Order: sequence, then structure tokens, then C-alpha cells
Amino acid sequence: MTTRHGRAPQVRPRPPSNGRPAPAKVRARPPAPGRLAQHRRVDRGPGIALPFRALLALLVVALGVGVLLAATGGLGKVAATVGSAFNGFVTDLTKAPSPSPTTVVVADSPVLETPDEPYTNQPTVDLVGHVPEAVVGSSDTRIRIYVAVGKGDPGPVLDIPVGTSPRFLIPGVELSPGTNMFTATIIGPGGVESDRSPVVTYILDVTKPRLVISSPKSGAVVNARTVKLVGQTQGRSAMSARNLTTNATVAGAADEKGAFGLILPIGTGVNQIEVDAVDPAGNENKVTIAIRRGTGALTANVSASFYQVKVSKLPEAVTLAVSVTDPDGRALGNASVTFTVAVPGVPAIASSVLKTSASGTATFKTTIPKGATTGQCSVTVIVQTKDFGDTTDRTVITIVK
Repeated sequence: MTTRHGRAPQVRPRPPSNGRPAPAKVRARPPAPGRLAQHRRVDRGPGIALPFRALLALLVVALGVGVLLAATGGLGKVAATVGSAFNGFVTDLTKAPSPSPTTVVVADSPVLETPDEPYTNQPTVDLVGHVPEAVVGSSDTRIRIYVAVGKGDPGPVLDIPVGTSPRFLIPGVELSPGTNMFTATIIGPGGVESDRSPVVTYILDVTKPRLVISSPKSGAVVNARTVKLVGQTQGRSAMSARNLTTNATVAGAADEKGAFGLILPIGTGVNQIEVDAVDPAGNENKVTIAIRRGTGALTANVSASFYQVKVSKLPEAVTLAVSVTDPDGRALGNASVTFTVAVPGVPAIASSVLKTSASGTATFKTTIPKGATTGQCSVTVIVQTKDFGDTTDRTVITIVK
């Protein structure tokens, strides 16, 4: 069969039959006006609370991770982790809040006054200090005193109530020999304690200070009008020196290391000198030495039994004496001595050569004769030595009407 144009017609193949008739096509009808139900608004509830939404999201994520890790054997670990997180999350959401504990605040620590001198030889001291204004007059607050002796640990020694003034005084606190380091705290309600105060130190010292005079040595000769006493004692000790022969005195102090130097006047001959040291604790020690003053030259001192006489009393016996010392101030024996007396109106009087005794002295007795006139009698002594040369000295006796 061909078409008008000479081509065979195209036939659309049919699908194979399954033995059942094809369904009839029915056009959908709109519902009858009387049967159309009126539209109602659906009211939604509040929904899932935000914390539980977050929890569900967490579970979904955990489930996805569990599927990925199932083949590797890590699913158990993941499940444990998710469970722990879930339990913690639920606990945080459901647990009841607990009140914070009340903090007891203790005022700042007290302050102990530092002594002017920490050293003392007294068995007790008075502790003085101050507390903060915030605790003044508080009936449930105390001051606690601690002490550490030497290198020991601090321990409490006493408690006193806080008074009505910031300043407090604790009399008669006992000391132990050596270093005593005191601190103080404030004990508040319930026994809560403040920090400790800065340390205040007292040193109980009942021992006499060591006292050594290094220069000059006892018995030394000093050819000067003064002597410098040099020595060692306890640091910061008060020093004094007294010349028991001339009664001259001088005062000073040792330095931080105990060194001292005192300059004291001395007289000719032997000087007994007493040096005294009082340490910072009040302990005292004394040392006595003997110093001989020399002149650096041979000396002679002449004297007479009197220095004035009346013409009407003549003749009058007189005794002349001389004392001779060597350059170191020591008495010089066996020195040659000659006395001369020039008397106005009569010939001069002269002694023979005399020798000084071991004590360095020599005497000459003579008489101012009748016939002498008023005026001055010049008395002269001449001293001659083998080792120290010669020297002279003179004095005057006056003849009056």
C-alpha cells in the first residue's frame, strides 16, 4: 500500500497486549459547591526548645560519623564519646544551680614598730604596733604574735584582743638568748588569719664585749703629749678612756666592725689609763694599761725646800733636789749632778759632783748665809750623762726684807 505521493505509509507499533483492557480516561471533576469543606487555619505549637534542637543536631552529626567509621571499628569509640557528651549536656541542662560559698575577708596585717636599737641585755621587751582602721574595736578579732628564735620556725606566743585604738602595746614580752624575730597577724571571724607583718628583730645579748688594745702595749713609752689608743671591740660600742694619773678623759665610738681609736693627753712619767667599752646591748668591759711619757730628750727638774726668805731670818738652811729622766721618760740613775747657788751680797755656793740614785734623784743641802742682801738667789743644776749628753735646769729663791 502506497500513499498519494508514492511512499509507503508509516505505522506506529503497538505495545504488546497484557490481556487487560486499557483504563478509561476520566476527567477530574471539581467538588460540588455544597461539599467543599471550609479551610481551617492550623495552629502550630511552640515547637522544640532550642537546647533540644541543638541536641538533635548533635545526634544527627554523630550518627553520620558513626556510619563512616563503622567499617574501621571506631564506631564504639565514637558512640562512647557521643554518649558521654550527651550525658554531660543533659546534666548541664538539668542540674540545679548551687550557691557560691561566702568568702571571709580578713583585714591587712598589723605592723610592728622597729626598735631604735635591736640589741638589749634585758630579758623582756615591749612590743608596739598598729592595726588597720577596719578592725578597730572589733570584738571578734584578735592580734596574734609569732616569734622565731635563731634559725627556728616561727611559732605563736600570745593572742590579744583588738582595742579601740589602731595602736597597741604588749608589755613584757620575753626574749630568748640570741636573735628573736617577731611577726603579727590578725585573726578574724571563724579563725581566718591575715598575712604576717614584716619581721621586727630583737637580740638578747648579756655577754661583755671583747676588748683588746693593740697599740700601744702596756708599759710602752710615748714621747709625746698625747697617746693614741687603738683597738678592737664589738661593733658600734660606746668607748671612753680615762687617764687615772692626770684625770684626763676622752670619749668616742667603735665603728660597725668594732675598730676604735682614742687620743688621750698624758703626763710625764707613768700614766695609768683605763679604757671602757659599752656594747649596743648595754654590756660593759674595761681594760687598764700603763703608759710612760718620754720627752725625747734628757731632762732635769730642780726644786728647793722654800722659794722665799726674809733677810731677818738669815742664815737659813735650804735643801735642793733634782729629778733626772732619760729621753724615754724613765728615771735615770748614776747621772753626774752639780748644784750652784748665786746669792746676792755673798760668794756663790757650789756642791761637789753628786750621783743620781736608781730613782733618778739627787739632793744637796746648804745654807743661805747671814749677810746676803735682798734679791734673787739663782739655783742651777748641771746634769751630765754618758749616753744622753748634758742638760741643765734652774729655779729662783727670793730674799725679801
